[in-house]
Amino acid sequence: MARIPEGWFDMGHTAGLDCERPVHRVWVDGFELACCQVSNADYQPFLRVRKLALPPNWNDANFNHPQQPVVAVSWFEAEQYCQWLSEVSGRRYRLPTEAEWERAARGGVEGRLFPWGDDAPQSLPGYDRRWISGPEPVARYSPNAYGLFNMCDNVHEWCSDWFDAAYYQVSSQRNPQGPAQGTRKASRGGSWRHHIKVSRCHTRSSIPPGFQYADYGFRVARDV
Repeated sequence: MARIPEGWFDMGHTAGLDCERPVHRVWVDGFELACCQVSNADYQPFLRVRKLALPPNWNDANFNHPQQPVVAVSWFEAEQYCQWLSEVSGRRYRLPTEAEWERAARGGVEGRLFPWGDDAPQSLPGYDRRWISGPEPVARYSPNAYGLFNMCDNVHEWCSDWFDAAYYQVSSQRNPQGPAQGTRKASRGGSWRHHIKVSRCHTRSSIPPGFQYADYGFRVARDV
């Protein structure tokens, strides 16, 4: 887990999609975020103890390396994992909010497009050879300034918030939690499946919480 310090930051981007505007100043309390996306090795004890059905891609060779992020887990299953981890550890684990995720991805630097800066993703080492048939093992390349790996690539990551395209117009200024209800859950980060596989720090996405997509995973947050 990496400690993300409390502070203000500009959430969104002036050149973003309508749902990523207006840019608004947000305060986020300090919290901890997992350095890596939850891997198959992390997820396996949860499946065994809770005697749950295997995710749809669990036995697919493109997705079952122990250090690849677990994929095709629904938002509900990600929530259940957080609850289980809280029980066995004695600490409260949860999914991050959109605001927490974006602050963490930015690494303490305002306005940057990607965790490493503003250079195009195609400038990354071996970009044209990566993510051919599935996500990479986690932590293969350099972390951002907070020590977080794969913050804008590899798999989409579930957030705790319900998604509302107009939420930024009414967002609270301190520790926004998203709307009280909805039909889709927010997600952040890039996807091995897409042609442009790395998302910007401000990029928002969403799907219904029961969906199990092979480019969706998650990472856990923890209160301090």
